[in-house]
Amino acid sequence: MKSVKRRQVRVGRVVFGGPRLAVIAGPCVIESRKGCLDLAKRLVELAAKMDVPLVFKASFDKANRTAVDSYRGPGIVEGLAILQEVRETCKVPVLTDIHEPEQAAVAAEVVDIVQIPAFLCRQTDLLLAAGETGKVVNVKKGQFLAPEDMINVINKLESTGNYKLTLTERGASFGYNNLVADMRSLLIMREFGYPVIFDATHSVQRPGGAGTSSGGDGKWAPALARAAVATGVDGVFIETHLNPPEALSDKANAIAFAELARVWRQLKEIHEAIRR
Repeated sequence: MKSVKRRQVRVGRVVFGGPRLAVIAGPCVIESRKGCLDLAKRLVELAAKMDVPLVFKASFDKANRTAVDSYRGPGIVEGLAILQEVRETCKVPVLTDIHEPEQAAVAAEVVDIVQIPAFLCRQTDLLLAAGETGKVVNVKKGQFLAPEDMINVINKLESTGNYKLTLTERGASFGYNNLVADMRSLLIMREFGYPVIFDATHSVQRPGGAGTSSGGDGKWAPALARAAVATGVDGVFIETHLNPPEALSDKANAIAFAELARVWRQLKEIHEAIRR
């Protein structure tokens, strides 16, 4: 296994791999301009109050929805305009997914972090296009990959001269319609030297488990997040919503915004204890 000196990846005032635990949080998908801005403002205010390094995330398109008529988002033009408004109004770094190589450069004009979805983490052209933007690239490990396999993803991105990379664990396929979060994966990927993030809400997802949509066990997400921080990670990825049962995507997995302060407080305490 290739091992490199541990790096820090900086996004504005947020540092992945630094002394503090970073948090990526936001809705699964942009549902409306007003709703996205409202949630972003609430998250930024909470993060400032709790001294939590925050990156706001939201998708302009969810291209891998289960059913053809599932809500996907506003699309790249309107979606990026909303994310740019969030970034400028709330003064917060922003992350979004891309699904096609042609989207990389366009998204990079607006967002701070370009994210590669788990199902697409082996797509060479997509990875190269993301790396060539020069932006921070967050890659979610595919549910079908062993953590050791992520070295090939890293090599593809490094071939573009981009070393601003973060790796995210989001669970591995476990039979049909289920995932399991193996905490060893976090430690294995850390040996590559890049910051590692744990996606708490997608790790409790049940892909396709609701027939025409994915199900999940969102109530377990905080517990897995605590376990991941205790194991050792540089950041935690949490999807949140003001009213998860009404969310247009991943409603079974999102953590209610009202619960975030308690969850973040616990994660901070665990992280500080581990560092000591």
